[in-house]
Amino acid sequence: MPRHTISVLVENKFGVLTRVAGLFSGRGYNIDTLNVGPTHDPKLSRMTIVTHGDEATLEQIVKQLSKLPNAIKVEDFREGEYVDRELVLVKVGVDSKSRAEVMQITDIFRAKIVDVQPKSVTIEVTGNESKVEKFLELMEAFGVSELTRTGKAALPRK
Repeated sequence: MPRHTISVLVENKFGVLTRVAGLFSGRGYNIDTLNVGPTHDPKLSRMTIVTHGDEATLEQIVKQLSKLPNAIKVEDFREGEYVDRELVLVKVGVDSKSRAEVMQITDIFRAKIVDVQPKSVTIEVTGNESKVEKFLELMEAFGVSELTRTGKAALPRK
């Protein structure tokens, strides 16, 4: 099933996130990632939701989101119509031999080492999904001990 990125501009009010999550769970739809944060207007927040489903399912999701009382604008982003980024923190095991290689790969990906311990480093990497996935794939060889992802944040290009 194809993945879809949906942007929902909502009023920054108590219970909005619960309503959105309830809409998905109540209809048996899954949220792959959900990112919520304030916008330049403190009265509004933007939700970036990544989900999957066929066109009919996506159309239903967009219609239902649009009906929510606190939803201001709902956009179904199509490929190429938006810019997106994700932030990942990943803790990788290192020893005296592998530390330099991990640092070199981190530099190539323009990532940052944000914590150094005797047997591990924690790396911050940001980028689109393919960049993040490729970086994580390379880090697997060194042993990923912990990982957290923000989920996709997206804005329209126009």
